[in-house]
Amino acid sequence: MRPNSRYEHVQPFDIDRVAAAADADPDILRMENLDTDLAPPACAVEVTRRAVGEDHANSWLPFTGLPELRQAVAAELERRCGVAYDADAQIVITSGGLSGVIPALFATSDAGDTVVLTDPVYAGLLQRTRLVSARPHLVPLRVSEGVWRIDREALRAAADARPAAVVMMSPSMPSGCVLDEEDWAVVAEVCERAGAWLIYDAAMERLLYDGFPRVHPCRIGGLADRTLIIGSMSKEYRMIGWRIGWVAGPRDVMGRIAQAVIYNTTVSSGFAQLGAAAALNDPGGAGVAEAAAEYQRRHDTVIAQLDGLPVVRAGGGWSCLVDAVALGMDAPTLSDRLLRHGRIAATPMTAWGEHVAPRYVRLVYSNEPVSRLADLRARFDAAL
Repeated sequence: MRPNSRYEHVQPFDIDRVAAAADADPDILRMENLDTDLAPPACAVEVTRRAVGEDHANSWLPFTGLPELRQAVAAELERRCGVAYDADAQIVITSGGLSGVIPALFATSDAGDTVVLTDPVYAGLLQRTRLVSARPHLVPLRVSEGVWRIDREALRAAADARPAAVVMMSPSMPSGCVLDEEDWAVVAEVCERAGAWLIYDAAMERLLYDGFPRVHPCRIGGLADRTLIIGSMSKEYRMIGWRIGWVAGPRDVMGRIAQAVIYNTTVSSGFAQLGAAAALNDPGGAGVAEAAAEYQRRHDTVIAQLDGLPVVRAGGGWSCLVDAVALGMDAPTLSDRLLRHGRIAATPMTAWGEHVAPRYVRLVYSNEPVSRLADLRARFDAAL
């Protein structure tokens, strides 16, 4: 087969391998799994069921998303970040949030350009950066006072690499790191100095735990005009199977993003778009606050169960990390021992960073209730 340099540095996902090893054994804690057992909004289910089979919901058009969904996204974004987006010109619907990442990278960078990300970072962001032939520049997250914080000095120094884009997520996956106002101010400084775009993955921004602020980067001076927001129905709204996301941003770049989306995936399903619009328009908030509270209960259970072990608290999201090296082994070994001896499926973070991430194994609690997590320590003890 002819070699393809684009794949030279792309690392494989370990989630499928761990999931396949766990098979369907009901006794195994599925902590590799980014699904959730929390129900999607009832209004979304009802509208989606009603729309299936209707002619207008079974169409190729419009390629950039149904007007009612783009309008719902625009209204939601204005509530969150205070920016009034033109639903026709500044919002493109995608097949899940991640389907917007490569179009955003294509629109903001050329082959060989530098793109700043954190370490750890979601593997789907890191490996997509490599797929578009950009060069990742990883800024480390550090554990400070028991939680993850971004290394601000390393972030400032990243401007010297003249990045074309800075990719940030808050709360981030897999660490649960939450960026505060000072962190975002440094991001703004880097973008200004380098002339870079900010690609903001907002998939989990309201899944926050006690004491961590929700700061939208578009409210930081100067960032709104250079920020692309990638949103999703999967995490906050628990609508994973709908595969609905969006990209929103300044007019001058959204035309390029629309072209990349259209020529890649064409369009998301119409009935799923209508269900997403129903959730976004739900006056009761579609259960987001209740879901965040439940995820915190699960997170706090994991932390309490693993008291004394090198597990790092998350500020939000669906997962937290345990340091395998501090336990005397590498992450793949810990992952293997947790599965074989502790009956826990958990993913090593080998493809999720460079120097920091590979030390860790991720524990996802979005699909495991508190009652199932009650013997987590006993399982760890058996594995260790």
